[in-house]
Amino acid sequence: MNNEIIKVFVGCDPNNCDLEQMMVLDYSIHKHTRAPVEIVWMQLSHDPKSYWYSNPETDEGWNTTKWATPFSGFRWAIPEYCNYSGKAIYMDADVVILSDLAELWNHPINDQAIVAAKTNADMVRLCTCVWDCSKAQDIILPVEQLRKDPDSHQKMMDMIEQNPQMVEPYQDSYNCVDGEELAIEDIKILHYSDMGTQFSHKYALARVGAEGFEHWFDGKITPHPREELVELFDSYYNQALAAGYQLDNYRVDAFGTFPKKSHRRYKGNKITRPDGPRSFLSRLFNR
Repeated sequence: MNNEIIKVFVGCDPNNCDLEQMMVLDYSIHKHTRAPVEIVWMQLSHDPKSYWYSNPETDEGWNTTKWATPFSGFRWAIPEYCNYSGKAIYMDADVVILSDLAELWNHPINDQAIVAAKTNADMVRLCTCVWDCSKAQDIILPVEQLRKDPDSHQKMMDMIEQNPQMVEPYQDSYNCVDGEELAIEDIKILHYSDMGTQFSHKYALARVGAEGFEHWFDGKITPHPREELVELFDSYYNQALAAGYQLDNYRVDAFGTFPKKSHRRYKGNKITRPDGPRSFLSRLFNR
């Protein structure tokens, strides 16, 4: 068996709101993957020595002002973190691994592509992707620029969208958004992406409230439409606890307040809310 270490970088909240997600993700990786895995939890830090250092009061480090999550722009820093060598998987914390991660790790990244990711007609999804770190060196902005520019995340997304040759498409089920139309046995990585319907809220919101702080998601909470996926997450959550995993294993010193976009107008996605409210213009033109 190949003993190459699979490097996984996970974007997560710095105030311990995502402990349940982190535990389930960690457990699910090791449940299905035999190769050694190294997980880097990417969280804002007040430590100037940290790669994820941010000080909103002094305008130093990462500028999160225009991010939708506490980690949106971190994915672009991964190739430089790895010294532009080898490969690295990025994923948001809100995923459950249902297959051997080595399959995704070994996905080819050919020709001009610098990253393997899910694509469709109008967008690229980099919420679960594989970087070829060396090929990204001359493409992605240096980390110092990524940190300082509040628009750097959107600039990088626009650059990727405008250059489809930079993305090696992979099988959609490696980033199955809220189940789509797949049966559980056909899903390789489940991304419960709609922040308002996330399975972990049933555990995290009560815990966070009892600990005396607010969850970073400030939008409306609604039920997920696929109950069998809710039950899947619950099963993995309980399996993790039974296997000795503990929420406190993922706890850090809370970062505190940081600037980001509000989710008060967040409407989820078409998968979880196909009949959601339409905008005035869409109603006007019957679209």
